[in-house]
Amino acid sequence: MCTGFISRRGLLKSGLATLCASAGAAGLAASPAATNLSAASQAEPIRLALVESLSGAFANTGEAVWRNLLWAVERVNERGGVDVGGRMRALALERYDSKGQNEEALSALRSALDDGARIVLQGNSSAIAAALIDAIEKNNQRDPKRQAVFLNYAAVDPALTNERCSFWHFRFDAHADMRMSALMQVIREDHALQRVYLIGQDYSFGQSVLREARRQLGEVRPDVTIVGDELHPMGRVKDFAPYASKIMASGAQAVITGNWGNDLTLLVKAARETGFTGKFYTFYGNALGAPAAIGDAGIGRVMAVADWLPNVQTPQSQAFYQAFRARFPKPADDYVHMRMQLMIEALAQALARAGSTEALPLARALEQADVTLAGQRGFMRAADHQFQQSLVVGQMDRQGTPGVQFDVEGSGYGFRVIRSLTPEQAQLPTTCRMTRP
Repeated sequence: MCTGFISRRGLLKSGLATLCASAGAAGLAASPAATNLSAASQAEPIRLALVESLSGAFANTGEAVWRNLLWAVERVNERGGVDVGGRMRALALERYDSKGQNEEALSALRSALDDGARIVLQGNSSAIAAALIDAIEKNNQRDPKRQAVFLNYAAVDPALTNERCSFWHFRFDAHADMRMSALMQVIREDHALQRVYLIGQDYSFGQSVLREARRQLGEVRPDVTIVGDELHPMGRVKDFAPYASKIMASGAQAVITGNWGNDLTLLVKAARETGFTGKFYTFYGNALGAPAAIGDAGIGRVMAVADWLPNVQTPQSQAFYQAFRARFPKPADDYVHMRMQLMIEALAQALARAGSTEALPLARALEQADVTLAGQRGFMRAADHQFQQSLVVGQMDRQGTPGVQFDVEGSGYGFRVIRSLTPEQAQLPTTCRMTRP
């Protein structure tokens, strides 16, 4: 059983205590030259500061992130940690609760830097990511001895690696335009579709999703009519029935949404209860309560785009997912993100290449990251610090039907892969003009 310890600030840490053998069970590669963890533990750990919503409306998304990163850190530490300049060092993951608010996130960042962390991890909210990018830029200019790098695993506003790109920021998720482009590969062939409703959260990410949906529909399916285009307050709507009623009244045959967390779960639940039988083209409809909420009404109708899905049909992929389920056996805890695993592998690779934990050499090494895990490859594009990786689109169906070996969160529903894109097929151009130190 894996355990952690509590620091004087009460932050749960992982990576320096007894670790599980789940990664080995998955057949994940370990370095034959690595020393054991006890040797790595004698050196000062490398602190990774997770700044995330760990309470409030989106706490479930933050805890899902924590589990994924915890497992990834454990895997690195199981093989002895990271060789940094000839010294084996363990990774220590630390929790800082942003409560889903910009000011709280900035306060958490200051605490993390005070605690000695120089690697910051965040993703759930592009608005928070943008605030952290600005704060880290200013910190790194004003205080060279406390420079930090920012690893982003889920904030997908395209601007963050385009006009707002930063040398200190690295995004390991496909941005919204990339995800929308993958969904459009399926919408292009949905010839019965004539009317769509666009709905999203009213902040930078939600706005960019709807804007890109309009643009790409105009290019890919100009015959489709947009019968609704609506933004709603993020994390504050408790009853989506009025929105579902408008979707029904519009005559929409499908909904396109970037909603995540409870905003997605409550939306699809309300749509089901209203009697909507159209399709949902989603960014995050494959977990966190959404499949269970929509039930049988989602079979063949809910699509989700992701960097990876449990039902990717390869032995390596199946072993990877089964190992995660062994580590977190509760069905509700089974939301595994391949990109977060690849991110920690890329970090470990970069730390070893840089031979240092200092932000500047580490950032330069991260620009060269190229990693493979469980048959999935990803590499960093140095021009904008946008990670390039595979994307898949899945269609919801009942567990046990062809292509759906694994269900989601014990719901009895899973996602069959209906479209796969290589990293080269998924990438899009960038407008980044990066300022380098």
